[in-house]
Amino acid sequence: MRFHTRKWVKPEDLNANETLFGGKLLAWIDEEVALYCIIQLENKKVVTKYMSEINFKSSARQGDVIEIGIEVLKFGKSSLTLKCEVRNKMTHEPILSVDKITMVNLDENGAPKAHGKTKVEFVSDRI
Repeated sequence: MRFHTRKWVKPEDLNANETLFGGKLLAWIDEEVALYCIIQLENKKVVTKYMSEINFKSSARQGDVIEIGIEVLKFGKSSLTLKCEVRNKMTHEPILSVDKITMVNLDENGAPKAHGKTKVEFVSDRI
C-alpha cells in the first residue's frame, strides 16, 4: 500500500466528541481516490460507483497528522477497484479501512468509457 496524502486534523475537522468527523475523512478519501484514478486513467471524468463497508478502527484528534493509503485491486473495462487505509502518520496506528472502492471512467457525455489500462503506471514512466 502506498500512502499518497497527508492531512493535518484541524479544529474545523472535528465532531462533537472532539475527534475527526467521519464524514470529513470520507470526503478526503473520496477526493484522494478520484485524483489517483484521474492520474492513472488520464481522464478527469471519473466518479465513485461503490464503496464497501467502512471500518473505523480508532480516532484521530486535533493536531494529528493522518496518511491516506491506496492500493489498486483490479482494472476493469471501464472501472478501477481500489482499497484504502488511513493511519496516524506518527504512530502508524490504523484509523480506518475500506476494502473496496470502485471508480468508473466516463466519456464526455457521462457514460462509462473503456480506459484500456491493465496495470498501475507511474507518471515518470509516461515521460
